[in-house]
Amino acid sequence: MAPIPTPAEEPQDSPEDYVGLDVADAERQALQRGWSTVRPLPPGAIVTMEYRVGRLNFEVREGRVTRAWKG
Repeated sequence: MAPIPTPAEEPQDSPEDYVGLDVADAERQALQRGWSTVRPLPPGAIVTMEYRVGRLNFEVREGRVTRAWKG
């Protein structure tokens, strides 16, 4: 039987720190802090519910992050 892989570590910063930032600045900052994937989304976007370690989601309105969450 194959071993179960150990999940990667997530950066230890808070998604709330990105709210209010320009989306380009927020993406750049998130990648510099170690997030492997940054996903900007329009308000109300339909997204899959799977949780991905290392992914940070941004809801973006008029070029600014209005909400951020892990996964």
